Amino acid sequence: MLHLKETRNYILKLHLPPKVKMILGILSENGYEAYVVGGCVRDSILAREPSDWDITTSAKPEDVCRIFHRTVRTGLKHGTVTVLIGDEQFEITTYRGMDQLSSEDAPDLRQDLLHRDFTINAMAYNDREGLVDIVDGMRDLQRKVIRCVGEPDDRFDEDPLRILRAFRFAAETGFAIERSTADRIPYFAERLQNVSGERIRDELVKILVSRNPEYWMDLYKAGITASVMPEFDLCMETPQNTPHHFYDVGTHTVKTLMAVEPDRILRLTMLMHDFGKPAVRFHDSLGRDHFKGHAAKSAEIACDIMKRLRFDKDTINKVSKLIYYHDYRPEPEPKAVRRAAYLIGPELFPLYIKVQWADNCGKSLYKRREKQERVSRVARVYEEIMAENPCLSRKELAINGEDLRAIGIRGRETGDILESALLMVLDTPELNDREILLQYAAEVHARSEKDRQGRPEKKEGKDI
Repeated sequence: MLHLKETRNYILKLHLPPKVKMILGILSENGYEAYVVGGCVRDSILAREPSDWDITTSAKPEDVCRIFHRTVRTGLKHGTVTVLIGDEQFEITTYRGMDQLSSEDAPDLRQDLLHRDFTINAMAYNDREGLVDIVDGMRDLQRKVIRCVGEPDDRFDEDPLRILRAFRFAAETGFAIERSTADRIPYFAERLQNVSGERIRDELVKILVSRNPEYWMDLYKAGITASVMPEFDLCMETPQNTPHHFYDVGTHTVKTLMAVEPDRILRLTMLMHDFGKPAVRFHDSLGRDHFKGHAAKSAEIACDIMKRLRFDKDTINKVSKLIYYHDYRPEPEPKAVRRAAYLIGPELFPLYIKVQWADNCGKSLYKRREKQERVSRVARVYEEIMAENPCLSRKELAINGEDLRAIGIRGRETGDILESALLMVLDTPELNDREILLQYAAEVHARSEKDRQGRPEKKEGKDI
């Protein structure tokens, strides 16, 4: 049970943006209480730049819409109205907990703060009253602790997503989850199956791109991945008995997350790059494991996961492609690297290099230096190639479909000839010349015509 202290007002001056000050002032002038609240207060105290400024007020949504000229009713179910000032948006939410008040009761900041998730997010501020803290959020910030407001069961029962948010805040701040809060998390993990894929996705991505992606292992230990991404649990159960590895697939995965920069596409790729290994693992008679075809299988599984979590098509396409080619190892010479860049695409190739580097970092020391040296040499060759403005796609060929139609080539043959011409140019860049390629196309077309004319006609009916 929560033992409340009297509202604690710290003598603390936070820097509020001018437009936020203006909103608070307008609400106050109209007779309403108003404070900035939650993450923006936490981040300001930690000397971090808040990503947004949430405002809580005693004004009801209809009051906010009446007071401000430009508003959007973005979340009336939760009492939220978005106020537009210039090209900026600010969310203003009526005090939480009002649904539990009788019609005679006045809205109360105290009730709002008591219905927030963690103490470090349950502080409010305005310039007149200073910092309002009734749950020792400031003390927990100083102790670097993430603790539920009140009873953890009550908070998690209100919204099971909060168990993921606890790990997200831990990963972003490096704080520890307080024991009584952490102890209750496993009991609510299964309830995440009832939370929308979009909400799960947003929290998982924030954990992945944090400065502590190794907290992913804590999700596994708490039983969370079993509910939101059971494919990872299978990886934790899959050993890799091979000289190239000394971790199971899951631990290897976390090591690679730690070895790559906090980019959304890269971290998603490293998370799922080996998800196909449990399905294709073959244990031979000599005691060694083999994972033939795991890259293609991993790309297939990753695609299914991202669709399940409602990722956008661009992310699905990029991550799936990087996973599909993560084990593709071209020789560090121009011809092979040009072909690899064509397959993977110039946009993704620099990321592909980083994926391979991180993948090697999660393996054993067996030939690691040689593996990383090959990756570095491929990267250097790629830079040299790109400096020459190479032809790596059909649109960069010296001829196109219209050129082929002009010499009588049509239909499916057009695409086939352009593709073979591109492969030829990838091997020998100097052949990307209009006259040379038109002559090549004409010769291929002539051979095809000759083959068709020499082929016997197909008879109708059955032979007797």
